[in-house]
Amino acid sequence: MLLRVIILLQCLLLIACTDSNQAQSNAKATAIKSQPILVGAAQYEAYLGALKDKRVGLVVNQTSQVDGTHLVDLLRDKGVDVVKIFAPEHGFRGDYDAGAHVKNTTDTKTGIDVVSIYGSNKKPDPAVLSELDVIIFDIQDVGVRFYTYISSMHYMMEAAALHNLEFIVLDRPNPNIAYVDGPILEPQFRSFVGMHPIPVLHGMTVGELAKMIKGERWIDKAEQLKLRIIPVANYTRNTEYKVPIKPSPNLPNAQAINLYPSLCFFEATPISIGRGTDFAFQVIGYSPVGLGEFSFTPRAIKGASMNPKFKDVTVLGQDLRASAITGLDLNIFINAYTQLTQANQVFFERPDFMDKLAGTDKLRLAIKAGKSEQQIKQSWQAGLTTFMQKREPYLLYKYNSLY
Repeated sequence: MLLRVIILLQCLLLIACTDSNQAQSNAKATAIKSQPILVGAAQYEAYLGALKDKRVGLVVNQTSQVDGTHLVDLLRDKGVDVVKIFAPEHGFRGDYDAGAHVKNTTDTKTGIDVVSIYGSNKKPDPAVLSELDVIIFDIQDVGVRFYTYISSMHYMMEAAALHNLEFIVLDRPNPNIAYVDGPILEPQFRSFVGMHPIPVLHGMTVGELAKMIKGERWIDKAEQLKLRIIPVANYTRNTEYKVPIKPSPNLPNAQAINLYPSLCFFEATPISIGRGTDFAFQVIGYSPVGLGEFSFTPRAIKGASMNPKFKDVTVLGQDLRASAITGLDLNIFINAYTQLTQANQVFFERPDFMDKLAGTDKLRLAIKAGKSEQQIKQSWQAGLTTFMQKREPYLLYKYNSLY
């Protein structure tokens, strides 16, 4: 009888301890989740000291904000000597079409020179760089290799290394950080829409990628670069994050950002992905062959798409605004290829551009050969495994098991 009582007490004590530990874990998880994410730009104490009495250049656009105030204005209000603004694709204010020429100009609000780093001038002239001591990069990225802000960062890092300037990245979350997928870029397909031997979805923030660019010596004089990263506070690799400001004119919301890795390949085909509508990168459509029952009519939209595919022509396709597609989905692309080729329509209208987006010609050739998504993705796995191992030393954020 006494033995039974002892065993019962031990069981009750074990249950109590387990409940207590679970309660503590839940409380800890709640506390972590309740802590607000602080982007690098919001952590002034971490970088303002490095800007004292320095001439500063900013690589920024419309996303470079803290609580609704642009970084340019924040730094000037804090006495920082902002000398130059460098404008990437879509411009300083984010109001240029994709691929549109970005001009040198002057910011009307501050009178600061705005220097284009998109188009033929991907790196500033030495005369411009001689006016600086520090370059700051603060742009919201979406974690996809062919999104060109990371290419602009590459060239500006190289410029800083060559001219002995400090380069500071004010890091921001990657809304696609959960995904690592796609072919690794092969050197012969290197271009401004793919500069590094990384997959289409690399699962890194711009701060982590900047560390990797320097560490792997993907820029000239990498060893000379004085690189500083201001990490995002209270952020993990499985923290959900919705971008508060659209990162470019044709990525208007979280769904467009989710679908962008999968739909961007259509840019090398005659199929519309909704440029010229209010739901770019959330639909597909074509004429004369219909790809579905959903109809839309692209139009000219200033600052987003003045000459979209099928301008003023109604096309039929699919509405993906409620789709659960995330990561890199090839099925929708393969299905469209099948539909057009069966109708004797040219699908790979721009094969060279397709190969640049993919970073290889193997994806295009595999689709033409009738390979399934599973077969194609299996061919990437060895490269992705090697990449994951290579990127590990450069990661700033860990997985949180409490999420």
